[in-house]
Amino acid sequence: MNKPNQRREFLSNMKNVIAVGGIASQVKLNAAPAKMPVSGEDYYDKLGVTKIINAAGTYTALTASIMPPQVQAAVALAAKHPVRLAELQKKSGEYLATKLKCEGAMVVAGAFSGLQLATAACLMTANKCSILDLPTEVSKMKDEVIIQKGHRYGYDQAVRCCGARFVEVSTMDEYKAAFTSKTVATLFFNAATAGDISREDWIKVAHEHDIPCMNDAAADMPPISNLWNYTQMGFDLVIFSGGKGIRGPQNAGLLLGRKNLIEAAAKNNNPFDGVGRGHKVAKEQIVGMVAAIDWLLSQTDESMAADFTKRADKIAGLLKGIPTLKAENITPPFANHIPHLNLTYDQEKIKITPREVMAEMRKGTPSIELNPSTGSRRAIAGQPGGPNAIVVGVWMLQPGEEAIVAKRLKEVLMNAVVKA
Repeated sequence: MNKPNQRREFLSNMKNVIAVGGIASQVKLNAAPAKMPVSGEDYYDKLGVTKIINAAGTYTALTASIMPPQVQAAVALAAKHPVRLAELQKKSGEYLATKLKCEGAMVVAGAFSGLQLATAACLMTANKCSILDLPTEVSKMKDEVIIQKGHRYGYDQAVRCCGARFVEVSTMDEYKAAFTSKTVATLFFNAATAGDISREDWIKVAHEHDIPCMNDAAADMPPISNLWNYTQMGFDLVIFSGGKGIRGPQNAGLLLGRKNLIEAAAKNNNPFDGVGRGHKVAKEQIVGMVAAIDWLLSQTDESMAADFTKRADKIAGLLKGIPTLKAENITPPFANHIPHLNLTYDQEKIKITPREVMAEMRKGTPSIELNPSTGSRRAIAGQPGGPNAIVVGVWMLQPGEEAIVAKRLKEVLMNAVVKA
């Protein structure tokens, strides 16, 4: 090889070495910060948002539950990698269906989203129509959803958002007579305290007419087995909130049921241009829901109830000595089926109403939110409440917060004790 060629080869090799070395150096430089812990800025403080102690429960207005550490970690890890949304939805649905013993499953953008997509699935299946026909063309098609009059509730607006109309019934005879050529589905509100037709009879009559049954069980976990009890009972589509007892992301939920109906619901969901286009569930929330189910299935109803009871008992114990105060643990039958601490007292001896107690608890630092059935004149989701009751929801309390709640409650009540 002549000298010019040798020189060119030498320079070329050196460029490669420099390039490789440069890449390697750059990789090291880029990798170094990743090894350093990243502490996020507290944007609640930065924005001036008041942090609260949640002694109420998993209410949307209070940002629902706090995800367990395992779920938070899974969400954070999912945020680091892009994936194909359709593949993630498909595989997460298959995984969840196996775990929850049903034909099909889909992560949705909360329970309202699940109910709307379930309705869309029933409309599409009954009418064999395009996703673009919902909701504007529905009035020209089969569009009736049967519901018990006592089961009407605010969230049933999700059904109407699809263009469907409700047919209300009260008795079994009315229910049997309500099915027409325009019926596409029936809806059962699982936590309803009114309505005379049982779940089993509701399903039986609907299936005799070959009509699917939807069950809105948004807040009805625990018990854990409810995640498969209702689909195995025969409900064709069952909806759960993800940010309540399941302890997943607040803006996620589950739609469970018959495979063909789940597939029809998916056609209306993001990223397609149906009624669910705005129901965007990010990759982090999908992974968060799967992780939350894995976490939940590692728990037991008994261990969770024991923990909640222990918290309630601790608060009750710290409140001893307050004149006329009585404490009782009460577990609602369906929604929010966990122990709540119910406190009653003689308002002639303690001159403050439960609603005023609630207001005082909010004013303090830290701000504490009590269960909304406190001082309520009507039962809320099976919780007795009442004008003389303070209700403490203990299940969203973080370690040590039960003592803070008890201390503040004692201060507020003792300040109102009538002096002899």
